[in-house]
Amino acid sequence: VGLAAPQVHVSLRLAVIEVPASDERSIEAVPLTVLVNPVVTPVGEERLTAWEGCLSVPGLRGMVPRFARARLEARDRDGRPYIADASGFFARVIQHECDHLDGRVYLDRMDDLRTLSFLRELHRFGPDAHNEEGS
Repeated sequence: VGLAAPQVHVSLRLAVIEVPASDERSIEAVPLTVLVNPVVTPVGEERLTAWEGCLSVPGLRGMVPRFARARLEARDRDGRPYIADASGFFARVIQHECDHLDGRVYLDRMDDLRTLSFLRELHRFGPDAHNEEGS
């Protein structure tokens, strides 16, 4: 779904995202997109809390509040402006990836660290807890 350059020890403000049409967490597909110098601006105050996981913190999941809608402004890999108004899962993904570019992981955004769980134990929270959000 997403990977930020700092996750692979590259000191660039760059991320790659993709949400395939087959991903049931999203109502819209997002093609493989390179984001250079992305900036995310919340649209409205509504926040949604959902399970997130991350390749940087393997095997764990936690409940993370994110803005329900956000505007993404960046450059694509050819240097052209890229602007997207995102909602739902797409908005969550871009906020998650931009957090990496700012030196944060989803744990820093959690309101209640008691929801931090090992993936193998999440069956008690229901099927939605097994899905990994973000990267």
